[in-house]
Amino acid sequence: MALCVGFQGEHGAFSEEAIVRKFGARARPVPFQSLREAFDSVMKLEADLAVVPVENSLEGGVTETYDLLLTSELKITGEIKVRIRHCLISKPGSSLAGIATVLSHPQALAQCRNNLAKLGLKAQQFYDTAGSVKFIADSTDVSLAAIASEYSARVYGMKVLRRSMEDSKSNYTRFLILGRRAKRRSKVAYKTSLVFSTRHRPGSLFRALEPFAREGINLTKIESRPTKQTPWEYYFHIDLDGSAYDGPVSRAIKTLRTRADFVRVLGSYPADSGQSHSHGHL
Repeated sequence: MALCVGFQGEHGAFSEEAIVRKFGARARPVPFQSLREAFDSVMKLEADLAVVPVENSLEGGVTETYDLLLTSELKITGEIKVRIRHCLISKPGSSLAGIATVLSHPQALAQCRNNLAKLGLKAQQFYDTAGSVKFIADSTDVSLAAIASEYSARVYGMKVLRRSMEDSKSNYTRFLILGRRAKRRSKVAYKTSLVFSTRHRPGSLFRALEPFAREGINLTKIESRPTKQTPWEYYFHIDLDGSAYDGPVSRAIKTLRTRADFVRVLGSYPADSGQSHSHGHL
């Protein structure tokens, strides 16, 4: 039986590519219009897993994913890192000289802003990369183009005007695999993601993080998000090397719980040490 995996966007999206690269023929990708719907699909048993973007190497964190992780009961069970290559895509028969407006997801447009500016093209935000290709395929406006993967151009029968539109070749997106429960594995390198909040007092963040330094634990990422309850107070999302079931990490988290107002472990999961390359096809 195929593994049903939910993702945000239309068929041809980079999230779908991440699913296929991770699970291959075992997966049946199922598109949802919003990240919340992708999260909910797993909780409602409509999907076995969900794959969602959490950060890009150029543009940073996906804030909606961080906010949904805070309130969801899902666990992070894995990660996928994919090298992103963007294409400028238009209707068959069109030319670069006739293009005026480019549609895409805000993150994709931001990753291509310099190249778009050099071409003198106006950027217009859209809910999804592949969705923007689908939109121009249904449109009669030949002045429209999209930023998306080469695969999405083939899915919707569109024309690739220019490849490698991203401003940096070090353009990677990290995706999280979400499930209702996590499986513990042995003999693999683990990462742990957690979120916490502290009192708005001098030294409170230092005291919260000190146990990890004392235990010799490497923090690979820290990101703050507003609590949306009290102005200028924040949740801190951190990623670290090791499993919450390991002695050092377990001890550090136990100490953190005595120093923070709120702590939640989002998951311990096998680290993706490689960098998968997106060539725009599945």
